[in-house]
Amino acid sequence: MKLLHTSDWHLGRSFHGVGMLDAQRDFIEQLVAFVRERSVDVVLIAGDVYDRALPALDVVKLLDDALVRITDAGAKVVLTSGNHDSAIRLGFASRLLERGGVHLRTRVEDLHSPVLFPLEGEAGETAMLAVYGIPYLEPRLVADKLGVEAASHFEVTQAAVRLIREDLSRRSETGPVHSVVLAHTFASGGITSDSERDVSIGGLGAVPLDLLDGFGYTALGHLHGRQELAGHVRYSGSPLAYSFSEAKHRKGAWLVEVGPGGVGNIEEVLWKAPRELAVLRGKLGELLESAEHAWAESAYCQVTLTDPVRPAQAMEQVRVRFPDTLVLSFDPEGAEGKSKASYSSRISEAEDDLGVCCGFLDHVRGRPADEAEQRALLTALEAVRLEGAEL
Repeated sequence: MKLLHTSDWHLGRSFHGVGMLDAQRDFIEQLVAFVRERSVDVVLIAGDVYDRALPALDVVKLLDDALVRITDAGAKVVLTSGNHDSAIRLGFASRLLERGGVHLRTRVEDLHSPVLFPLEGEAGETAMLAVYGIPYLEPRLVADKLGVEAASHFEVTQAAVRLIREDLSRRSETGPVHSVVLAHTFASGGITSDSERDVSIGGLGAVPLDLLDGFGYTALGHLHGRQELAGHVRYSGSPLAYSFSEAKHRKGAWLVEVGPGGVGNIEEVLWKAPRELAVLRGKLGELLESAEHAWAESAYCQVTLTDPVRPAQAMEQVRVRFPDTLVLSFDPEGAEGKSKASYSSRISEAEDDLGVCCGFLDHVRGRPADEAEQRALLTALEAVRLEGAEL
């Protein structure tokens, strides 16, 4: 049996103001084609299928289309909810959908209710595959249901895993059972990126890796970088880059083979990105003229200019060569001293209104006001003062 481990589709998400529905449709095209070509039996989606608890209608339609096409291609679907999803909304009509091969695991009550698949070997040996789903567990909301006193990610996840282990033990009494667990969580050792919104502040939401020991395969969701944490514990990552910090990620999934003897070969799967991401840094002139940046002309770009003085109409100039520049920032050379103090702290040291205005000019364009500009500012400030006095 072949399982395709995916997660964090984030349908409906935008990328720095650019809509991504077309790119997400392209990913689904690739996924469906892969399911057909490799005869995938089950597609696993470990949470965050949507980017919002209340997705737009066209986003809901996209997921509906995807599920229909995946099942038409011959695969079942097992899907858990993530911290971006509304578990109640995503889990609607779960019993009805199950008849069509789409198995939703979004409720605490279903933690110990696996999706069962028979496994048969070439020599006639048989076993059962039990696929369990651990949705994102918000400690404050599920602690009582799981019978734990401390409302922490560790405690509720530990309780969920205990229920799964107990069910697995009971099923194993009647024959060999192999387990796969989907979990949308932050496991210790996972490498984060900017586009994940923290499960909790300060890393307190992390659960220890050994909590997941003993399962045949653990399909994790939440972190957007595809990675192997330990043996058969892996993150598939998001299928598309959702921040420039993911520019060097190789987006994909894991193809997991399971037979009567347990988990066998695990193969990396790569998705083709519709657009490359470029993170560029340097002086404006160098960026506009250097041949080494030619590849970035068709990419989405994040540009940091290091000119000592902020160039006029910087974005307009950058977009002449890199039309899809989405983020532009400034880090002037030789400005280390200024960067150490925040803008607010520097402004608080201004002696008068003119100092505040001149400090703002310096902050936004990288150079102080000259004499003529200071005179203009004084005139404007005086006019405002007089107008206020008349009122």
